[in-house]
Amino acid sequence: MAASISGARTCYPSAAVARRGGGGGRCCSVVRSSLATSSPATCKPSGMMRIGRQWTELQGARDWEGLLNPLDGALRGELVRYGEFVRAAYASFDFDGGAPSSYGSCRFPTSSLLRRSGLPETGYRVTGILHAASTSAPGWLSCRSSYIGYVAVCDDEDEIERLGRRDVVIAFRGTATCGEWVDNFKSTLTHLPPRSGDGEAAPPMVESGFWRLFTTPGEAHGSLQQQVRGEVQRIVSEYGGEGMPPLSITVTGHSLGAALAVLTAYDITTNSPMQRHGGGDDDDGEAPMVTAVSFGGPRVGNAAFRRRLEESGGKVLRVVNSNDVVTKVPGFPVDGDDCGGGAREGDAPARRKPRLPRWLVSKMGWEYSDVGRELRLCSQGDTARNVVASHDLDLYLKLVAACTY
Repeated sequence: MAASISGARTCYPSAAVARRGGGGGRCCSVVRSSLATSSPATCKPSGMMRIGRQWTELQGARDWEGLLNPLDGALRGELVRYGEFVRAAYASFDFDGGAPSSYGSCRFPTSSLLRRSGLPETGYRVTGILHAASTSAPGWLSCRSSYIGYVAVCDDEDEIERLGRRDVVIAFRGTATCGEWVDNFKSTLTHLPPRSGDGEAAPPMVESGFWRLFTTPGEAHGSLQQQVRGEVQRIVSEYGGEGMPPLSITVTGHSLGAALAVLTAYDITTNSPMQRHGGGDDDDGEAPMVTAVSFGGPRVGNAAFRRRLEESGGKVLRVVNSNDVVTKVPGFPVDGDDCGGGAREGDAPARRKPRLPRWLVSKMGWEYSDVGRELRLCSQGDTARNVVASHDLDLYLKLVAACTY
């Protein structure tokens, strides 16, 4: 059984904040990075740090031990890079809806999605776009199914060499549609489908709204779960196997997308056919490493869900702004087994247990657990007092980039 890492976190104060010009009143962190703080990254992959020898550690093979305090420079660059993939998912979403049928769709074809979203030279190729359907959308609303993200495969030889493997990115945007907002507030826990041989006293449970978005099929497509399974199986079959570079799957997202990233990592690691290299009858191929990188993510499931994800080998790194209220909901973090392996030397003190009795929290369906290792950042100044700004993806990326000490 994998070591329990929930609750472990490293806290950084932000760099000094400076007010933007123009009278908008929004603050941003002063960062030390080659990344332009007001626009997507445009640096070429070849100009980034070569991480081939340590890629498994950066993906969480050792639960990021020794990489968070202080924040490792290579890991910092990778977190910003994956955050830019999430930003591309936002940039390619049609918020305007010039035509009645275009709202909620993907603005760009797969062949140019990354370039037109501000990422011209990533070394990755988008292989598929993903949709999520909401049963919570009003009947009169035409947009019950919306573009939620994409899958991209690294196919540039120089980038594969730099990374030390062929990486697959699954990137999800945050909440955008009415139905998604409604699903966000369905915070009671629901049971996951049982597996053969399950005999756990406390079965895995996840937030019902997130699970519904993940598993509801649309009129023109299968569920998000089915779409991801199909695309991952195809990619593993095409790129896995003997003589091929190692394969990793990195699922990343912001806000609602962060929750979907954790559910996706869980589904990939616990669904055995998706963990085979090759695609033939031989099941001896090495499974790809699966890592979820979440920005500003809410809680997703209970302690049993967390344990099963850890046992399956899935890794989760939660990037959290301590002033972001979204990361503190839903429910209450109640973990009876956290005292054993969760805390690490140098980590911040453990959270207080909820003041409500545990039996009442459980009865209400709000007995949650924080999943994965946590990198906690702290914004300051006016941004810290602004609920909306504290949750902004751009602020998250600036805070990560500012961790130069």
